[in-house]
Amino acid sequence: MNANPACPLLDTVDTPDDLRKLAPVQLRQLADELRAEMISAVGQTGGHLGSGLGVVELTVAIHYVFNTPDDRLIWDVGHQAYPHKILTGRRDRIRTIRQGGGLSGFTKRSESEYDPFGTAHSSTSISAALGFAVANKLAGTPGRGIAVIGDGAMSAGMAYEAMNNAKQAGNRLVVILNDNDMSIAPPVGGLSAYLAKLVSSRPFLGMRDIARRISRHLPEPLHRAAKKTDEFARGMAMGGTLFEELGLYYVGPIDGHNLDQLIPVLENVRDAAEGPCLIHVVTQKGKGYGPAEAADDKYHGVQKFDVITGEQVKSASGPPSYTGVFAGALVAEAQRDSTICAITAAMPSGTGLDKFATLFPDRSFDVGIAEQHAVTFAAGLAAQGMRPFCAIYSTFLQRAYDQVVHDVAIQNLPVRFAIDRAGLVGADGATHAGSFDVTYLATLPNFVVMAAADEAELVHMTHTAALHDSGPIAFRYPRGNGTGVALPEVPLRLEIGKGRIVKQGTKVALLSLGTRLAESLKAADQLEAKGLSTTVADLRFAKPLDVELIRKLMATHEVIVTVEEGSIGGLGAHVLTMASDEGLTDLGLKIRTMRLPDLFQDHDSPDKQYDAAGLNAPQIVDTVLKALRHNSAGVEEARA
Repeated sequence: MNANPACPLLDTVDTPDDLRKLAPVQLRQLADELRAEMISAVGQTGGHLGSGLGVVELTVAIHYVFNTPDDRLIWDVGHQAYPHKILTGRRDRIRTIRQGGGLSGFTKRSESEYDPFGTAHSSTSISAALGFAVANKLAGTPGRGIAVIGDGAMSAGMAYEAMNNAKQAGNRLVVILNDNDMSIAPPVGGLSAYLAKLVSSRPFLGMRDIARRISRHLPEPLHRAAKKTDEFARGMAMGGTLFEELGLYYVGPIDGHNLDQLIPVLENVRDAAEGPCLIHVVTQKGKGYGPAEAADDKYHGVQKFDVITGEQVKSASGPPSYTGVFAGALVAEAQRDSTICAITAAMPSGTGLDKFATLFPDRSFDVGIAEQHAVTFAAGLAAQGMRPFCAIYSTFLQRAYDQVVHDVAIQNLPVRFAIDRAGLVGADGATHAGSFDVTYLATLPNFVVMAAADEAELVHMTHTAALHDSGPIAFRYPRGNGTGVALPEVPLRLEIGKGRIVKQGTKVALLSLGTRLAESLKAADQLEAKGLSTTVADLRFAKPLDVELIRKLMATHEVIVTVEEGSIGGLGAHVLTMASDEGLTDLGLKIRTMRLPDLFQDHDSPDKQYDAAGLNAPQIVDTVLKALRHNSAGVEEARA
């Protein structure tokens, strides 16, 4: 790849200031070296590869032309930001990416001044860039807001909401549409590249401005006609009418891998006096690495791999994933019930609904990155007698909370929410952790909220949700493989609001919700070894609570500990409220709640994350012992 292996240019570039010292003819070599460095790094760490490979030249061109970090560059989602990190002072840490204590897999404000805005969820970049651009305009400072947004992210309404307000930024806003999949424009070629360079140039913009000024003095019908002529002429040639109507000057499409096309167009836009601009670049995901180019997913997310062959390190075989178990259970339900349908928001394989879509294409709906629409669409289906399953990651369901409240809960519609990636998720870190769903759902009237302790329970909960027609119901389950328990041949319909005793004891009661049940059972064994007879209950339901079971355990045990893989305000808060309402806290009972800490945890392995959160067996044991010691101290103090 390297045009001059004896003199690697990448070794001379630590920041974009160094990059801007290079001659334009050197940028091709630098891009090749940058691509090779990224492939080598991700081969050692795993992570997101294809997206970054597709924007290598674009990354070089943006940092070369614009004055980053004063010009604020925002990468939508952030999957594609690895080359950006290498060029902005983080090359020496790129092999720590997504590992404990290492670089984030996304842009992160606390990591670098070149990451002005944290990303990881889609379609936020234009709104944020607009904010930076308008702030600089109001302050009279020269910085721009530059948003790089992929074509897939353009399916979200938020992107259009931002573009609808873009005029307020003037020429401070630059939107770069990275088109690598949807083919929303004519093919890139010499003519389109020439036109893009022409219409972004000062002479063209100057003539256009003069023509506009003249047309304003024409009678209104002629003024409108002149304006439409300009828009449609460029729209017919280049396909930008939609963006023009939203207020952005459209340039493109241009070849996103051709630096001879990219640099002049970006320079023209940088120097233009025009208003907000959208540059349409066409790229190839996985560009420059044969195995990625040949793969169906373009190596979007990969395990560690052999750089020469592209062969990924296979994960150790084990139990099926929770996602796969849900997918199989839902297919079984759909085979029995023709009213069951499934909705996903651009995550068919991530949620397992690709299997459902293969068998039931007419009942499967991928709505794109549009969680708000997904939820209200499901509500409409439910109102018309269908039984929709809305399968969304916990962290993405947050984006549709108003729709969950207003369109589902208030109307008491039986939408089934299959909440994947519940709890801590490892390498993706705080932005993707499913920390809050129990808290934000169990507070809503009409909702039923369940959490699966293992994959067999997940099968039962999928079946229970399918048969639940009296209102909205949600069930959560984590990322990764299950525990290896046998899956039921015939699923059970769980009684709503009823938990189960997994282990019977007399002194300590551990009330578990979700997959911390395994750690609770380990803790019970350790407590038993210390002479403390311990009950373990799998509550199954955060709402409605099994009040009868909890009341009985509180009346017969000295210490009650709730354990959940969610934030404050979840199961523990509901149990405490119930105990307070019924006067059970007046009995001298020791109640402790264990949940995720009140902070956003950084990326690491899930085991280490849960250890840091204090939700593994040793911490459960310690919580019980501290409660008992506190109780003993209180008794001694009262006697004295």
